[in-house]
Amino acid sequence: MAQKSWHLNRRGLLKGAGVALALPYLSAMEGVAKVATSVTGKQAPKRFLATYISYGVYMPDGQSGVSRKKPDGTYDHHEWSWWPQGSPGKIESFNKSSEPFEPLKDHVTYLRGLDHKGGYKLGGHSSGDVFLTGADMAEVETTNNISIDQLMAKHLGHLTRHDSLVMGTEGGTGSYQRSKTLSHRGPGKAIPSLHKPQEIFNRLFNPYGDKGIEQVRAGLKRDASILDLLTEDSKSFHGQLGVEDKRKMDEYLESVREIEQRVERNSQWTHTPLPGVDTKGLNLEVNHGGRPADYIRVMYDLAYLAFVTDQTRLATFMTESEYSQDSELWNYANYALGYKGATHDISHKRPADFSGQWDRWRNDNHAYFLKRLANTKEGDGTMLDNTLVLYGSAHPHDAHSGHNYPLQLAGGKNMGFQHGHLHEFVDNKKVPLTNLFVTLLQAMNIPTDKFADSTGTLNQLLRS
Repeated sequence: MAQKSWHLNRRGLLKGAGVALALPYLSAMEGVAKVATSVTGKQAPKRFLATYISYGVYMPDGQSGVSRKKPDGTYDHHEWSWWPQGSPGKIESFNKSSEPFEPLKDHVTYLRGLDHKGGYKLGGHSSGDVFLTGADMAEVETTNNISIDQLMAKHLGHLTRHDSLVMGTEGGTGSYQRSKTLSHRGPGKAIPSLHKPQEIFNRLFNPYGDKGIEQVRAGLKRDASILDLLTEDSKSFHGQLGVEDKRKMDEYLESVREIEQRVERNSQWTHTPLPGVDTKGLNLEVNHGGRPADYIRVMYDLAYLAFVTDQTRLATFMTESEYSQDSELWNYANYALGYKGATHDISHKRPADFSGQWDRWRNDNHAYFLKRLANTKEGDGTMLDNTLVLYGSAHPHDAHSGHNYPLQLAGGKNMGFQHGHLHEFVDNKKVPLTNLFVTLLQAMNIPTDKFADSTGTLNQLLRS
């Protein structure tokens, strides 16, 4: 078959400093199938971090995720329940599991009964895929959809050197219903999570390595030129493609435009000095093996450093994926607690001597991060007052249920949030978790009144 002048070579590959992009498969191819936080007088930036824990949490007082109400109107409560003690609307006391958050009582709120309807048919373990997207992956959005952190990044990412920081303890994207990341740019665009502390540190604070700044700028300029040529070349044959090929090519060019924006932003930021950071006490060589608490806390330290130096204002951290049998996470409970079995087994067997203790260990690590923010002065308050932190899982006590997620929201006092509450969204008060997302997006100054299947906002979380 004679090759037409506009036929493309499938092996066409665009490469440059930080760029590697292959052309999509088309039928036409060869005829075959700055630190504002410390500057007096400047408004502190608004920030957001979401942390995910897998395998649910311990709820011996109410396995559906909602405690049982007794005849006198009070609720059953077990000393190792993940939830603090309280009546609807108010946290009254912290128990053995939630005790790490007691010093932060005025900075945290618990939310019972929220979930994603789109995750029901996925089951508890797989619904972790849609934790920040709310997509209906079992029915109509099988390639997932944009996550709230990336919608924030679309609006705020240009303000910082990095539009967002995506972290996970296993790295990469995983696969359908076995995600290793919380962040998605859009349908079919999962963002690989970073899991090596040294690589994350280098990306944040030593992105140029041994290259001089002029060498870096020259490479970025070369990348920009190549991208311009690619875009121009595509116009010469776009009109000759079929409908399906045009759709594929448009998706491809959208990816090119995203890279163009990233190259342009990187070029601009080469004119801004990198912040200096004190790495004393920061063990960037730590790994999972035998020292999971050290590893988790170093990852939290890196998120803290990224925020305090204003390298980014948006981050996600998947501390555990729902399918970790191929990583050291499988042994975390053994390392941390001496549990003789896989960490995943706790979510099914729920041993009384380990289930609450496992939650306590995870809560200790998350409280460590919140306390760092709370202890860092910023303007008339603290970093935590200017940072929203969402923490939770995509299923409750029953490891295979996608209903009634265990959720905690912290921070954001300067963004209008009030805390010390235990909110229930059950029975006739049931609303989608995405209503919380709309509230968070609006607090981050993102102009939206709709996200996924949202039906409104949760303004009861805000000061009147």
